[in-house]
Amino acid sequence: MNEQVDPPAVLYIEDDLANRTLVKRILEAEGYRVLEADNGIEGLELARRERPALIFVDISMPDMDGYQVATQLRQMDEVRGAPIVALTANVMKGDREKSLAAGCTDYIQKPLDVDLLPVKVADLLGL
Repeated sequence: MNEQVDPPAVLYIEDDLANRTLVKRILEAEGYRVLEADNGIEGLELARRERPALIFVDISMPDMDGYQVATQLRQMDEVRGAPIVALTANVMKGDREKSLAAGCTDYIQKPLDVDLLPVKVADLLGL
């Protein structure tokens, strides 16, 4: 008997459509289901409803920055065990540490390495 297994869902919270489109194309080509939110509030609602296996969050967003989003995600039972990864162009000294302190599991710099991203996702999901 061959049971159909749903692909892992990855949520990307990012205000820039071009960045969301790039990540979606890369990850969907690898078989992941990609959920998109263009702001922190929408991202938190989507995370609560869809319970993604992994969450990428941009740090520099209007209204609610990625640090605030990560902190709130860490308090949600629905995604408590999910890795949260800061995907950001913020590469100044201390930015990585600030992301980790806010609750992120990892930190990836932009521009993205399109070959490394699927490897990193598989590693974070234990695949």
